[in-house]
Amino acid sequence: MKKTINSIINILVEEHRFIIFLIVLYITLSFPLNIYILTGGDISDISNRIEIEDSYKIKGSYNISYVTEMKANTMSYILSYIIPNWKRIEIKSYQYDDSETMEDINTRSYLDLDNANSNAIYYAYKLSGKNIDIMDTHIYVTATYSEFKNNLKVGDEILSIDDKEFDDISKYSEYISNLNENDDVTIKILRNKKEKVVTCKLKKVNDRIMLGVSLDIVRDYKTTPKIDLNFEANESGPSAGLITTLYIYDKLTKKDYTKGLKIAGSGTIESDGSIGQIGEVSYKLLGAASRKADVFIVAKGENYKECLKTKKENNLKIKIIGVSNIEEAVKELKKLKK
Repeated sequence: MKKTINSIINILVEEHRFIIFLIVLYITLSFPLNIYILTGGDISDISNRIEIEDSYKIKGSYNISYVTEMKANTMSYILSYIIPNWKRIEIKSYQYDDSETMEDINTRSYLDLDNANSNAIYYAYKLSGKNIDIMDTHIYVTATYSEFKNNLKVGDEILSIDDKEFDDISKYSEYISNLNENDDVTIKILRNKKEKVVTCKLKKVNDRIMLGVSLDIVRDYKTTPKIDLNFEANESGPSAGLITTLYIYDKLTKKDYTKGLKIAGSGTIESDGSIGQIGEVSYKLLGAASRKADVFIVAKGENYKECLKTKKENNLKIKIIGVSNIEEAVKELKKLKK
């Protein structure tokens, strides 16, 4: 009887040890890391996100290109060395400053999308000859630098500096540049929908007086015809700017420039109309090709060269077009043939 009891006790102890081992293993493999894992690229029809009143129909489609990524844990980190095309990116690659948090990075990414959409609307309406008027201007802090200790946060909207209001970033910069090092400036901001006043000390860097922030601008427009953009809650970043502009432009013009083609691409649309480089363009191109896109439009320079290399290495049939500004992108669009 005693031996039987001891056997049962030993079995229970071993079972508990195994359970503890499984718990420890689960916790270890699930431990979050400051790394993202890119697992591939894909495209999505942008027409689901944009509504334009009384716009023209098109037979083809415009598709934004994106990469699928996930926050890494120990398990996915290990798998990234085994699964082909899984790429590891450290969070510091997204940081403008070592002090930035994930909240700062995410906030900036959403602001980048707002800025891209603002620029896309402006250039699409301007190039198509449609009416567009500025209704309001918002200037946001998109990065702060810890060496300045300026009391500002990513996402703050600048309302005034020393009671002076400007509708352009260059005017703020000009005002700051005419002050002196160690001067205090009083800045009225909108943070979390509440007005607040903060004091910031200026600093001289490379003979320039600086506040120590990066700023971006978003303008609200009144347009004819009316337009509404409704991107999904989990979408952010500036890389859809090029395709967004081309889609709006095509919908505002009588001629269908898609020629029935599936058009994809990726590139920023800057305030001067230039098309900027984006990251992980090879993943986006491969995603577009796998979805049978006919055309892929990117910024000239490194993005274009990388796409040509990826196309050759993977024997892709997709047509690749490189552009430097939105006017050139529209010209190339008009040249497309079925």
